[in-house]
Amino acid sequence: MTSNIDIAALANILQEAAVVEILPRFRNLGDGDVRMKSEAIDLVTEADEAAERLIRTAVEALMPDALFVGEESVAADPGLLEKLTDADLAVVVDPIDGTFNFASGLPLFGVMLSVISKGETVAGIIYDPIGNDWALCEKGSGAWLCRPDGSQEQMFMRPSRPLSQMIGIANTGFFDIDARRRILSNLAEVRLFTSYRCAAHEYRLLAQGHMDFAMYNKLMPWDHLAGSLMMHEAGAHVARFDGSAYLPRHVSGGLLVAADIDAWQDLRQRVFTVDD
Repeated sequence: MTSNIDIAALANILQEAAVVEILPRFRNLGDGDVRMKSEAIDLVTEADEAAERLIRTAVEALMPDALFVGEESVAADPGLLEKLTDADLAVVVDPIDGTFNFASGLPLFGVMLSVISKGETVAGIIYDPIGNDWALCEKGSGAWLCRPDGSQEQMFMRPSRPLSQMIGIANTGFFDIDARRRILSNLAEVRLFTSYRCAAHEYRLLAQGHMDFAMYNKLMPWDHLAGSLMMHEAGAHVARFDGSAYLPRHVSGGLLVAADIDAWQDLRQRVFTVDD
């Protein structure tokens, strides 16, 4: 339990950013409000940048000693990411996870925040602006769905099932072409796989017991720190491809989430046969 973190106040900050900066721009982006970063599917909008500014200002007032690491801040200053490893306290934010969906008018995006203490993720929040609810977790306190009426429901990863009946998330876009072909072929072993291009909602689906696994290769901290802690608190087995723990400093090595270690190993050996 990390009682010194005001997770409710942080959750309210994300809601304010959505109300003030994100939702008014949803399906209302003008010419020049959407820009490409590294490639055509890697976008940033005016909503991303404005929301991050609001969140940063509010977080700095609430937690003045914390290093603030936002996706758009790192885009402007890549060296900021290196400071995360040595920070005593840090807050990592993705102002809009699922920017491609947001820019396309698809209501499948979220706002993500994680708190890092001495190199360890200790709290995470995934806010859904459309549903106006939060998935929250603190280390050792479980994972919880919190609705705007104040009601709460503890979330759990559903029990493992046979590989042939599993459904899950498989993001293959950041593998080289040979590994991608091999994994896509192996995925015939599972019942169904997909990618919503929004880790925020993918982690929420897993934590609420609607899916059996998730696999990611590219590990930017704003995409996965909150979700990986949430999955751990929901009872899942979470590890990089080599079996090691996923930590805030990691930006490579892949990530695989499953209901338990046996399911994790089955998926790793029979489906996600990437090079170690």
